Amino acid sequence: MPAPSPHPGFGAFGKIHREFFDAFVGGSWEPVAGYSGVEEKILSGRLDPVARRGAVTRLGRWAPGAAVDHPVSHDWCEEVFIVSGSLMLGTLAAKAEAVRLPFGTYAVRPPHIIHGPFFSDEGCLLIEFLYYPPAS
Repeated sequence: MPAPSPHPGFGAFGKIHREFFDAFVGGSWEPVAGYSGVEEKILSGRLDPVARRGAVTRLGRWAPGAAVDHPVSHDWCEEVFIVSGSLMLGTLAAKAEAVRLPFGTYAVRPPHIIHGPFFSDEGCLLIEFLYYPPAS
């Protein structure tokens, strides 16, 4: 069976139309390159960093103890909502000074904003929206 074609209503984002489905059933969790203990599950879309286009909705799962010990930046827009657990802004080496970001916390960033480092003591589940701004 061929892969479904993107719905034209999504324009350059190239997403497939899907009605309500259980996001935890089917599909697979994949490790996020360069991040130990962090996995992603793509729910819809595709991000093309070479062509600098597209959009992805994904779940991010951080295992207890997962950490990114350096600030990061990227050339796409990003929205992050912490669904469960918590994320810490800071490093494990300076844990006492870290800021706890509990479930319900949200961030929205344009391209090239430096953010992090982060770690999670208890683990967390995020929903993330990554996209290149549409041409104006």
